[in-house]
Amino acid sequence: MTRLRALSDLVTPHAIRAAATLRLADLIEAGARRPGELAERCGADPAALERMLRHLAAKGVFAQPEPGVFALTDLSRLLLTGQRDGGMTPWLDIDGGLGRSDMALSGMLQVVRTGRPVYEDMFGRTFWDDLEADPERSRAFDALMAVQVSFVADEVTTAYDWSDVGHVVDVGGGTGTLLAALLTKHPALRGTLVDLPSVVEAGREHLTAAGLSDRCTLFPGSFFTPLPADGDVYVLSRVLHDWDDESAETILRRCAEATGSGGRVLVIEQLVTEQETSPAATAMDLRMLAVIGGQERSLDQYRTLAATAGLSLRENIVTGSGRSILEFTR
Repeated sequence: MTRLRALSDLVTPHAIRAAATLRLADLIEAGARRPGELAERCGADPAALERMLRHLAAKGVFAQPEPGVFALTDLSRLLLTGQRDGGMTPWLDIDGGLGRSDMALSGMLQVVRTGRPVYEDMFGRTFWDDLEADPERSRAFDALMAVQVSFVADEVTTAYDWSDVGHVVDVGGGTGTLLAALLTKHPALRGTLVDLPSVVEAGREHLTAAGLSDRCTLFPGSFFTPLPADGDVYVLSRVLHDWDDESAETILRRCAEATGSGGRVLVIEQLVTEQETSPAATAMDLRMLAVIGGQERSLDQYRTLAATAGLSLRENIVTGSGRSILEFTR
């Protein structure tokens, strides 16, 4: 019973997210250690803030060296925003793209009953429309996705044989983190970045700063519409898990149409199996369902989707982190 109570606790996860959103770790690091000071600087009620901090101190997230005084621990230092990778706060900030999407998980019962994402019911817009309506939230989300891609970029640049590839098209490539890594690692490559107009503009800045603008073309647009047709390899990195089967099939079909005979489509995803699936993968699968209607898939599911789009699986390259690079050909 104790373990189930711990697993079902909602108080601590929400308190941590509130602390991240209020930037309490940054304020404590800057010298504000008492609830009154902290409340004044972050716009909170002093008594309520102290009660929340007492709970988080009891959980070891913060420390309370003396009554009414709070300090950082190794856990709360992860909430500091000055870290090179931004720390944990961008992932937990309720005003940010991902932290806001966490709130949709409170509608899990409705999700399970209906089989549909609940984000739109909670916020009045789909997740993607919500991002588009708030440029600051959209920029924060794009930055987080760039961090996430950077974790796997080295694997993708080395695990796959790029020696005979002249032109790579990164479809839904965000601000160009993966494409920049590919072009840097393989100087003979040319690249095209495909994403929505506002995202591609941010990608222009990134690729220019990396000194790669002369080898890269920007293609502002949707992957649901025709794609540029002169690529040797079309890359979909962590794109398809965002979408339901019908939408994922359409995206694959657009890539198949663009690549032509002999071209290749690379799908980079974390695969799941019915027998051995990690808690992280199953949690991500539920998150995808609740927020945007996407899902994590097995190798057979991707094989079937690709077949309906006119593609055949040629190879499954499993990287050191356990992600798969699925190579499809037309």
